[in-house]
Amino acid sequence: MKSILVTGGCGFIGSNFVRLFLQNKGSLLSENGYDRLVNLDALTYAGNRANLTEFESSENYRFVEGDICDQALVSSLLDEDEVDTIVHFAAESHVDRSIDGPEPFVQTNVMGTLRLLQAAKGRWEALESERKSAFRFLHVSTDEVFGTLSPDDPAFCETTPFAPNSPYSASKASSDFLVRSYFQTYGMPVVTTNCSNNYGPYQFPEKLIPLVLLNALEGKLLPIYGDGKQIRDWLYVEDHCTGILAALIKGELGETYCIGGRSEMENIQIVKRICSLLDELRSASENPNLEGKGSYEELITYVKDRPGHDRRYAINCDRIEAECGWSPAETFDTGIRKTVVWYLENQSWCRDIAE
Repeated sequence: MKSILVTGGCGFIGSNFVRLFLQNKGSLLSENGYDRLVNLDALTYAGNRANLTEFESSENYRFVEGDICDQALVSSLLDEDEVDTIVHFAAESHVDRSIDGPEPFVQTNVMGTLRLLQAAKGRWEALESERKSAFRFLHVSTDEVFGTLSPDDPAFCETTPFAPNSPYSASKASSDFLVRSYFQTYGMPVVTTNCSNNYGPYQFPEKLIPLVLLNALEGKLLPIYGDGKQIRDWLYVEDHCTGILAALIKGELGETYCIGGRSEMENIQIVKRICSLLDELRSASENPNLEGKGSYEELITYVKDRPGHDRRYAINCDRIEAECGWSPAETFDTGIRKTVVWYLENQSWCRDIAE
């Protein structure tokens, strides 16, 4: 049987991936002999151990608080738990924070990935031939490394040149190149995925969708950058996780796979869709925080655009669909409804993470 190390497993996407594994929905893992998961997370502001509380006593789950920059710690975990596969989520990921202070992004996303790669290389090189050939390092990245698109440009794909426009995306591009170099230089078995904008349960409320949801429920203004016509491709988080599994098990070594939701929408459309769902599921008349307002849309306000704000992202996910047999299960309409319902039903989680 095989063990998997997940970095950043208490964050938004990481915790959804861990949950998929531990609830045995990740059948690709069990079918391929994985039976144990180790979660390494530094529990920074976006890492929440409570996301996975119900699994703490599981025999096939171990949580370790620690930093991927601590190479000695990572090396010891890889050996102690006889890790065969690493799925690397851990990253600083919020663009606005990277504009205010780029250095933590370079430290975690670049140096942390380098030290993780070094520890993984040591583990991989020490394995006997059969286990060595089965070893995998999957690096989770973003479509933001590709820069921005005009309205008529074709969607990003695996051969799109990198053109990062923020300190965050520059740090992720750097980590992508480092991962590639370990395959090209050392032959280490790596795969990289570049995803579009994720949404869904357990997302930290500084990102657009949970921020809008929670502000609306509290009767606060819903800030829209610029004209609100920035376009993103939206990917439901569980679809992203199943795409990662598909790339991990079926992907070609040394290659990258773009994972998208095939759901391009303007930011203002997203916000209005959330308001419409809230009007349906918890009307303004039922919410004492919206006294005097007939709809959540009345909370929308426009604010100054942020520096270097990319206009459009879009993902062409033909390759992962053709080579790995993956496609998104959710449309935006089904995914955003699930998301709004989850936040409405988990207000205690929202309050706890906001404290």
